[in-house]
Amino acid sequence: MTEFDELWRGGPRLARANGFKLGTDSVLLADFAARGVFSRIADLGCGSGALSVSLAERYPEAELVGIEIQPQFAALCEASFAENGFSPRCRAVCGDLRDFGALPPAGWANLVVSNPPYFPVSSGHSAPDESRRIAREELCCTLADVCAAAARLCRWGGSFCMVHRPERLSEICCVSSAAGLEPKRARMVQYRSDSAPNLLLMEFRRGAKPGLSIEPPLLLADDSGAESAELRRIYHRECAK
Repeated sequence: MTEFDELWRGGPRLARANGFKLGTDSVLLADFAARGVFSRIADLGCGSGALSVSLAERYPEAELVGIEIQPQFAALCEASFAENGFSPRCRAVCGDLRDFGALPPAGWANLVVSNPPYFPVSSGHSAPDESRRIAREELCCTLADVCAAAARLCRWGGSFCMVHRPERLSEICCVSSAAGLEPKRARMVQYRSDSAPNLLLMEFRRGAKPGLSIEPPLLLADDSGAESAELRRIYHRECAK
């Protein structure tokens, strides 16, 4: 029997993936990406659906397709859609994002999102099981593969939003530009104002002119260590009281 957790108190429910703890990355990315009106959304590497479910809840009229190479996670994503009443406008496809035949038609989406593997293969400590390795390391897709798939799916002028690691910023800009996705907006995520960033949120536009806007950092805590007002907003903490 599938078990579910709330993304936030009273919010949409996500099918529980055994051994995987729900992180903040996808929830932060959903908030960062939701800066427009979108009718067709694609999630590359959707996992069990945290990012997809967050965006489906924000855009109740939008069609959404999640692409996931691991069948057990694609099934969990489908279960999450069903649990929240998002089917049939939202669906998960078990497929390889490098195989364009597994994707919706070229130019289908006006928003593409991805929380991809952060680490090149053999770049550090490897996870003990295959599922974690695929989620963390570029075993099944590289940064270039993700950008190529996003560029194919994005309509002209459409947006691609991604969360990644700050240390790969230079590579991200080069690879995305080569794929025809121009970096347009970036925001670092850090624990406190005196902490080094540990996540990077970026938006790219298909066929846009050069020009990158750097937003103020997203702080997860204030200087006392208490949860920041912005993080409370993103997780609807005030509404839950």
